[in-house]
Amino acid sequence: MTRFLPCLSLFLLATAAQAQTPPDPHLASVPRTAAEVARIAAVVAPTEDFTKPEKFEDKPGGAATTRARDTADAFSQPSGNLRPAEVADFNLGNGLFTKLWVSAPSSTQASDGLGPLYNARSCQNCHLKDGRGHPPAPGEASVSLFLRISIPDPKQPADAIAEYLATLPDPTYGGQLQEFGIAGHKAEYHLGITYAPVDVTLAGGEVVTLRAPTYTAGNLGYGPLNPGAMLSPRVASQMIGLGLLETIPAADILANADPDDANGDGISGRANMVAAPSIGAPVLGRFGWKAGQPTVRDQSAAAFSGDMGLSTPLHPNGFGDCTDAQKSCLTAPDGGQTEVTAQGMDLVTFYARNLAVPA
Repeated sequence: MTRFLPCLSLFLLATAAQAQTPPDPHLASVPRTAAEVARIAAVVAPTEDFTKPEKFEDKPGGAATTRARDTADAFSQPSGNLRPAEVADFNLGNGLFTKLWVSAPSSTQASDGLGPLYNARSCQNCHLKDGRGHPPAPGEASVSLFLRISIPDPKQPADAIAEYLATLPDPTYGGQLQEFGIAGHKAEYHLGITYAPVDVTLAGGEVVTLRAPTYTAGNLGYGPLNPGAMLSPRVASQMIGLGLLETIPAADILANADPDDANGDGISGRANMVAAPSIGAPVLGRFGWKAGQPTVRDQSAAAFSGDMGLSTPLHPNGFGDCTDAQKSCLTAPDGGQTEVTAQGMDLVTFYARNLAVPA
């Protein structure tokens, strides 16, 4: 499984505590025997013969690999090793992933509770056909790309590494900016993108022109940004293989950490330790562009809350990312009880874990 490590967002945050291997309480793992360790090492060892395919190269997801397709559903297939009953759960999870939510109160009580502020009405609006998102075209509303927002934390840890900057959510706008609001609620902002041409000379001498984006937050609905506000764009990532990444033991990931670039490859990889609401303890971060979420369940619950303003057992408030400065948002009607139930979270998590990697 170690061959999947390049796909991980192992962003660069570390403290002295990370020298210890954290537990994997979300994994029903069995200690490896010496023979199993040797077998895995042989499978993932780099090739020395590039004249022929590597063994197992055609199945990057192992037994979970599905056959390649050239249709729009190429990334929407269940793991190849699921049993029929599990495929049924996968399909139910897909139904929730593609479901369009509406604002409360609504006659469709199983689908209300959207917002009051949100970035999309369904998971698939951002992860279209389970693939990655894209910046908006000129004149198009931004759905699969938004801006994270934070401010520097004045209580910077004394033992933090030099490049580390502790942050807090913006006191007015929270942790991300939402471009949509339900009826009677202003959106937080409108995403603006301008591009500047940048000429790049390739190794063969050919010159190509790329576009360098500049992002702005315009039409602010709730007053000015904090003077120290920092904005960072996030585009929705593709969904395949998440369950495989989740099963890699933390010890294997940390074994690849190289905070001081000891091997001289120019990469100072550090693991990110994060709080895990689903576990109740700090564990290794794995998901998101900065490895800010530890499990597929935590990542999914955070997206329900931040992107759609939906409550889950892990994020029980019904107003999503609204802050104390947004009083009308905090008091708006919601879907009543938990909008995405524990059973719903189980199904969506199972679906996200088992979106298969194609051959």
